[in-house]
Amino acid sequence: MDALVGRLCAEGQKVAVGGPSPSVAELQRRLTKMGYVFIKFTESRGGTDLGVRVDTGATDVSGADFAGGRGVAHIEGTLTLNTVKVRCVADIELSTLSGTGHLIALNEGAFAG
Repeated sequence: MDALVGRLCAEGQKVAVGGPSPSVAELQRRLTKMGYVFIKFTESRGGTDLGVRVDTGATDVSGADFAGGRGVAHIEGTLTLNTVKVRCVADIELSTLSGTGHLIALNEGAFAG
């Protein structure tokens, strides 16, 4: 399996809202209108900023108060990283725009050497 994907599959990775202008308002707009968010894995070399297609059925923002900038948004979605199809799972605390997350490899045989 790809080394970067393997590292990011470990649960409990530190993540933050990524992209060109991270803010609570921008995160809400991306979740509700665009269906595409940026999640940055902050502890990889230089940080790994991933564009994630939001899975609205698995994403849960019921605990997020976007107007007040507090609470937690549970975000899930898919992307391809280094030819490996993956699901990104992240819990983002709105007050800091950071939290924890990990990837799940979806490709059959993704763990083959």
